[in-house]
Amino acid sequence: MRFPLRCLLAAFLVLAAQSRALAYVHVDVDLSSQTMSVHSDRGADFVWPISSGRKGYATPRGVFHPRALYTMVHSAKYGNAPMPHSIFFHGQYAIHGTGAVGSLGRPASHGCIRLSPGNAATLFAMVQAQGAQIRIVGSAETRIAHVRHHHHRHGPELALAYAPAPRAAPLEEWVRHFFGR
Repeated sequence: MRFPLRCLLAAFLVLAAQSRALAYVHVDVDLSSQTMSVHSDRGADFVWPISSGRKGYATPRGVFHPRALYTMVHSAKYGNAPMPHSIFFHGQYAIHGTGAVGSLGRPASHGCIRLSPGNAATLFAMVQAQGAQIRIVGSAETRIAHVRHHHHRHGPELALAYAPAPRAAPLEEWVRHFFGR
């Protein structure tokens, strides 16, 4: 009787381990749209704005796996800047939280992928529990060109380009206007 119980317990443990191994987080970063799509095999789905590397600071593209996770790191290279909930995926490149949430949605980093602090904490917990594959595609340069083109066509520079320059009236014109002559 003990043998079948042991076999049943062993089979249960094997199945439990396999189901844990199958749970996985898929992190898809699109540099062109400056968004991150997160899908967990456990059912969680998110789409978040990011900031990737600005001009001169490229974010690496490709398929990566987390190499190290740190609840808090400070950048030795960039003025001791805080990098909460860091997921390092390629050399010194990481996905991490940022206080510069106003820059999310456009390239603004030195190559890392920035998220809002809450989203970084959520992703960190998911990756820590389930593991992940990180896929980075697109080009931040495409995003920069699109923003410049859109801003140039519809932004305030276009309207201001046609605004007449203010002109100071000569003294004679001012006197005529003042005395009604």
